[in-house]
Amino acid sequence: MLKLSAIKSEKIWGHELWIASTHANGCQDSFKGFCGGDYPLLIKVIQANDTLSIQVHPDDDWAVKLEGQGNRGKTECWYVLDAAPDAKLVYGIKPGFSNEVLAKAITENKLEQYLEFVSVKPGDFVYIPAGTVHAIGGGLRLMETQQSCDLTYRLYDWGRGREVHIEKGLAVIKREEMQPVAPFAGEFECKYFSLERIDVKGGWSMYCSGDSSEPADIQLLYVLSEERAVIRTSNDKIGQKILAEEIYAVKPGEKITVEGRASIMRIRAKKVD
Repeated sequence: MLKLSAIKSEKIWGHELWIASTHANGCQDSFKGFCGGDYPLLIKVIQANDTLSIQVHPDDDWAVKLEGQGNRGKTECWYVLDAAPDAKLVYGIKPGFSNEVLAKAITENKLEQYLEFVSVKPGDFVYIPAGTVHAIGGGLRLMETQQSCDLTYRLYDWGRGREVHIEKGLAVIKREEMQPVAPFAGEFECKYFSLERIDVKGGWSMYCSGDSSEPADIQLLYVLSEERAVIRTSNDKIGQKILAEEIYAVKPGEKITVEGRASIMRIRAKKVD
């Protein structure tokens, strides 16, 4: 078991903490050594004091087509850790408008009228498959689980003057039915990862199965909240105290026990052909 240390990246809107990453743009060397290679997921905590740009990410096919071999797409999800009373997300675009209409709105700084805004609160869950237009609003703190990818096409930046990627961004948009934003149901699964919330009241144990030489079989335990809780391996009779927003990597073959009261998000990667 390895406790991971975050890599902080300051942004004009707040900051990101890359809390589980082997990606070249923010690699935790100790985690990469623990994995023995490339871990297919990237986990972040995002602190948005101001609204982020309107973004879209390519899927696997578009990532290769636009950026070259070796690139992944970026399907992601958000778990809301904290939210101001009026916090909102951009989650999709309104139906019925062509890419030409959207491109014109972007160049004229009038895209807001085509965006779908959703209010959120702590504990809400948002699934963002690649191709979904989205933005995090100000006053939000989120845990993000995503494919290990750092490709972002910025469609619109609220007049802040940064570069936008209109052609690529509009090319990769998918206009599919969105999953409603709602409190996390306790479990979630998609093609690339699964999440499970465990509320520990006394004790909970897990065994990490899989191939110890396969990075994708490593599991992650993210601490949502805790109250006098400790985590230990089968070889550790005392354990160590856990704190909210810590994350632990667990190798196949390890048994982990959490004792006390805590809420844990268990994150598992899926193998994709």
